[in-house]
Amino acid sequence: MDLPVPLPTVADVEEAARRLAGVASHTPLLSSPALDAITGGRVFLKAETLQRTGSFKFRGAYNKLSSIPTERRVGGVVAFSSGNHAQGVAAAAQLLGMPCVIVMPSDAPRGKRERTAALGAEIVLYDRVHDDREAIARSIAAERGATLVPPYDDALIIAGQGTAGREIVEDLSAVGLEPDVVVVTASGGGLTAGIALAVKARVPHATLYTAEPQGFDDHARSFKSGQREQNAALTGTICDALMARMPGEMTFAINRSLVDAGVVASDEEVGAAVAFAFTELKLVVEPGGAVALAALMSRKIDITGKVAVAVLSGGNIDPDLFYRLVA
Repeated sequence: MDLPVPLPTVADVEEAARRLAGVASHTPLLSSPALDAITGGRVFLKAETLQRTGSFKFRGAYNKLSSIPTERRVGGVVAFSSGNHAQGVAAAAQLLGMPCVIVMPSDAPRGKRERTAALGAEIVLYDRVHDDREAIARSIAAERGATLVPPYDDALIIAGQGTAGREIVEDLSAVGLEPDVVVVTASGGGLTAGIALAVKARVPHATLYTAEPQGFDDHARSFKSGQREQNAALTGTICDALMARMPGEMTFAINRSLVDAGVVASDEEVGAAVAFAFTELKLVVEPGGAVALAALMSRKIDITGKVAVAVLSGGNIDPDLFYRLVA
């Protein structure tokens, strides 16, 4: 697969870390004896739920926007997102004083739409089933002279997300450990690609997995076939943040060589993980952010006697859904 632009490298992740220093939160690695007992391993959870805007997306968004030359910032930025990328881009644009338009599906959780608007973004709604969100965003960007900020298939976005992987290795090293297994929630694959670059550069023997909701397992199928596979469904999971149709071109070019396999969790298993995170760890995790935890809790990966990390990628959950899952 020939790509028109260079793929990001671990050097780009290091540069992103310098840009994000003092702006993005260095989120903690949390552990739980109860989780270790369930899984048979020593598990650490990378709590990106505690990141600025409530998800990892702020990392890539700020890295991308802060790299835009000053003379091009007047036109602002345009992004398309169901919610977490939207909030990350809106927050970064607010910090940098840039106009921001977000193209969001009309069925995106109300809380995500409201928080995006509260960050100063102009919201344009579209129909997830019938409209082409990227075409809408590109049209707006061309009309306004704005910079398009993709959710995952962008070198600066991937590098920014990779700073989470850099922190994982650093924080484990501080307590004399290395990750044997790292499990990352996947939609377009940008978080996985960035973390894979950072982790494999420092711990080459680490095994990486994507975790996806049942019915949206495009990464798992793509790893098996060796080419990008597409999901049949557009909707139909409580994991609203993980419904990309297929892996990105750039992300898959990275992940197919660095990620070992993909695992899948059902909505029921994800709901149990959301409830566990709340009752045992006192964390609010959205379904899309809990799939890696769900995969470990349901023993989709054997981590017996191993050090494993699951990324809790976001915590922006609709209150009514959260109540139903934890009650």
